[in-house]
Amino acid sequence: MTQPATAESTLPGIPGRQATDEDPPTDVVGRPLPEYPEPAPLTSHGPARIVAMCNQKGGVGKTTTTINLGATLAEYGRRVLLVDFDPQGAASVGVGVSPHDLDLSIYNVIMERDVDVADVVRPTAIQGLDVVPANIDLSAAEVQLVGEVARESVLSRALRPVRDDYDVILVDCQPSLGLLTVNALTAADGVLIPLECEFFALRGVALLVETIEKVRDRLNPDLAVDGILPTMYDARTLHSREVVQRVHEAFGDTLLHTVIGRTVKFPDASVAAEPITAYAPSHAGAAAYRHLARELVARGCSR
Repeated sequence: MTQPATAESTLPGIPGRQATDEDPPTDVVGRPLPEYPEPAPLTSHGPARIVAMCNQKGGVGKTTTTINLGATLAEYGRRVLLVDFDPQGAASVGVGVSPHDLDLSIYNVIMERDVDVADVVRPTAIQGLDVVPANIDLSAAEVQLVGEVARESVLSRALRPVRDDYDVILVDCQPSLGLLTVNALTAADGVLIPLECEFFALRGVALLVETIEKVRDRLNPDLAVDGILPTMYDARTLHSREVVQRVHEAFGDTLLHTVIGRTVKFPDASVAAEPITAYAPSHAGAAAYRHLARELVARGCSR
């Protein structure tokens, strides 16, 4: 029997079944894969929606997603602020800021009353994308904040003066569920959870969701889970496919349609201190992050 001809995929870089003459494309768990339109231009900017990039497991793609999602939203005309809230300073390095050369960082903003966040904001090479950098000094804040009044709300107060200047503020959290991460969740309107397609990463999601629910109950009742984003997906392995399927079974449509595939281009772009949309704009990884930006805008998770 002759198989129907396979049409060229209209969604390059997004893993899933391609469209045929009879059926539309589906995502990696078999759901119909929408074609999200390019976001309409904005006539004004602000107030920003704050999104925390959060997962207590390291190496799952939080920083890569923060940088590339921010760059893609800026590409679509949004004003975006990246807040590096990890003492390792990887997001700062990824947009070309050296953590070792900072006179002021996010640490000074949250710990010193006379330092305004606007004093620390730095432009990047990407038009419309700014960064509040971090370095190892931030590691001391976890201990120093313990004795502060309303210590969970320090970041929220710090970001308040610049919310009207941006459309989206992306907070790159450290790989822990400590006080800094709780601050990010308290400040955020939504949480995006990058999830490496690997079993041990999957195990930690339930603990993270429990922490998010506690923050929602006690500190930030408006906090929403914007989605779970599978990263480092390899369609050739049964393991990747099973992990994504189990996430869908547990969390339903909280699992985003967009899946970020595994590719050497992401570390290459990090070494070049550029988002993949600038380093390799036609690469499948760049297409995947553009699809992610369009999906989040369509879901109402971004302006």
